[in-house]
Amino acid sequence: MQLTRAGFLVLLWLFVLAALRVVRSDLYAASGLRVSVPGFRRNSKKSAGGSKAPRQLVVTHGALTGTRISLDGRPILIGRADDSTLVLDDDFASTRHARLSMRGTDWYVEDLGSTNGTYLDRAKVTAPLRVPLGTPIRIGKTVIELRS
Repeated sequence: MQLTRAGFLVLLWLFVLAALRVVRSDLYAASGLRVSVPGFRRNSKKSAGGSKAPRQLVVTHGALTGTRISLDGRPILIGRADDSTLVLDDDFASTRHARLSMRGTDWYVEDLGSTNGTYLDRAKVTAPLRVPLGTPIRIGKTVIELRS
């Protein structure tokens, strides 16, 4: 009898902890907050051509309009997966839809084999493409831009 109660109590706590983990990941994804890694810092540099380097990713259209994610040089995964940097609740987005990554001082967008495609301005992304500041990237109903 005691063993049954203890087992039930352990299962209950595991369920509560799992629920809290899901809620926490949803809150971070919806607000665009990121957990920083201690000791990792990237100096911001100006890109070639004298223009300012992008410092944030901004959602300009869609359910997450207004969401901002600081760019620190680490890749940004976009999709419906809970572990994505930008989690999209969009039927037209794939689980692992697209990735933004830095190469040198430029950011590139890459489609990760999504069903409905990723578009840079109006061009479908079929290979990694450099993303200029302010150029819209469309993933399903969501549109994002890099801004300084």
